[in-house]
Amino acid sequence: MTQGYRIQASTGLHRGDRDYQQDQVALLSHKRIPGCVLAVVADGMGGRSGGRKASDQVMLTTQQLFNRFDPETDDPDALLRKIVEESHIVIKLTAVAAEQEPHSTVAAFVLTPDGGAHCVHAGDSRIYHFRQGKLHFRTLDHSYVQSLVNQGELTEQEAMDHPHSNILMGCLGTENDPPVDLHTIRRLQAGDVLLACSDGIWHYFNPEEMASTVSMLTPREACEFLIQKARTRAKGGGDNLSIAVVKLDPL
Repeated sequence: MTQGYRIQASTGLHRGDRDYQQDQVALLSHKRIPGCVLAVVADGMGGRSGGRKASDQVMLTTQQLFNRFDPETDDPDALLRKIVEESHIVIKLTAVAAEQEPHSTVAAFVLTPDGGAHCVHAGDSRIYHFRQGKLHFRTLDHSYVQSLVNQGELTEQEAMDHPHSNILMGCLGTENDPPVDLHTIRRLQAGDVLLACSDGIWHYFNPEEMASTVSMLTPREACEFLIQKARTRAKGGGDNLSIAVVKLDPL
């Protein structure tokens, strides 16, 4: 028999050492179906107004599409694909009024009534899935350094310190269509943790540190700890920080 679980969740958002906030994060609970939860992180880029407009559009589009989503009949992968594609179109339409070209990453996951989860990402905001205190899965960034890691030219640690680590190969708002990487978790288990975050968080931790943190702490405590520890490790040069943690506590 599968052990039951209770969903605990929290988000965290901090400006870091930047002059303005371009990250956005949201945690949405379905208005009709208990246990259907969507988390989304967007890291905006493109000047003070451009980046914030881009991440705002991701949040607004996600909210509108999730409000129309029926977990019992609709395809969750189709929902997540629409979030990426429609956000991309709207961001491009706002480019005329923005100070600079607005762009954004996105990382989103939805828990479904069948006990599974579906994930999507574009850019270098990440989703992590932890199980039994260890990393079970993480998304691979659409970035220059990740392509070098994939080709065996860099290690994961070398990629973290690479001078071109901020160069993206795909995101929302560019001339090209955004990448839409989907991942399905067929069956969640009690004790599992899903985490979405921008690079302002993950850049300062290895998977073992993150796994230990989310397994030992509540989602709220984990968000607070990871933000504060990332700020300390950034030594005054940190990016915006955004994070969403969903934990399945055993009953």
